Amino acid sequence: MRSDPRTTTDPGEPVRSVEIEVKLDVDAETAAPDWRAVAEVAEVAAPEVRELDAQYYDTADLALGRAGYALRRRTGGPDAGWHLKGPRQGAGRVELGWPLGKDASLPEAVQAEIRRLTAEPVRPIARVRNRRLAVQMKDAAGGVVAEFLDDHVETRDESTGTERSWREWEIELGPAAPADAERFLGDLAQLARNAGARPASSESKIGRALGR
Repeated sequence: MRSDPRTTTDPGEPVRSVEIEVKLDVDAETAAPDWRAVAEVAEVAAPEVRELDAQYYDTADLALGRAGYALRRRTGGPDAGWHLKGPRQGAGRVELGWPLGKDASLPEAVQAEIRRLTAEPVRPIARVRNRRLAVQMKDAAGGVVAEFLDDHVETRDESTGTERSWREWEIELGPAAPADAERFLGDLAQLARNAGARPASSESKIGRALGR
């Protein structure tokens, strides 16, 4: 579930959202299944192409990452902006979002939040570019129960220059997800595995970009 950071009226006040998703690795030729095989999915929308470009930041000793946090500035897509993802809590991760700002410098509001976690300065650690095909799954009433994200990822580790590329799927719960959301997400993930997907080799894109 995700909120759009641009809906906030105060640029210093972050928008808080909870992201509940399943991440899977897939081969280049793997085709997505028909999500309507899961009972709650009545309609599958046409794919929306999103060109995403994210710069990730951390301290010299990667203190944020070691504590389970990820800080990025991302352009492209409906939630372009600064994002701070927190450690996993149960089934999801809390994410704070701020507007992009006029340039790539770290906004004071974001700096203030980071100072709660570390006194050390942050610097760019990796660039993650992603050509994303986003597909909304809807119920009979037209509510979005989940979103399927087909990601074609290219990354560069800023400290070593190492470049990596891969394809992955994400299935993220939507605002109209059924009450038994855990079972529903599990059904979607099983359908994806039946189509050839496998458990993700890394918990996050930034982790994989850094070889973790």
